Amino acid sequence: MNTYIYKAALWCESCVPESLCDQDAHTWKSGSLCDSDCTPIGPYGDGGGESDTPQHCDGCEVFLENPLTSDGYDYVVEAIGDSTVALTDIQRLWSDFYLD
Repeated sequence: MNTYIYKAALWCESCVPESLCDQDAHTWKSGSLCDSDCTPIGPYGDGGGESDTPQHCDGCEVFLENPLTSDGYDYVVEAIGDSTVALTDIQRLWSDFYLD
């Protein structure tokens, strides 16, 4: 899933905010556009890329289906915990995507 970075948060394509700055007024010496505090940056594929945790949109909380590091897989296994306990919807989503 394509994602955008805006104000240190990940956003899906449906929720990405519009730029809040005048890009002509906010250029760096290199001529590149301002950073993600000013305007959404992206799109980035694979749910924003590899991470130590599953990523969700900061707007609608949809699961972004990002790849995980080995620490990320350990995190998911720990978060799912004992399989005798009923899984939450999020745990089931993560389990289906990462562990099946």
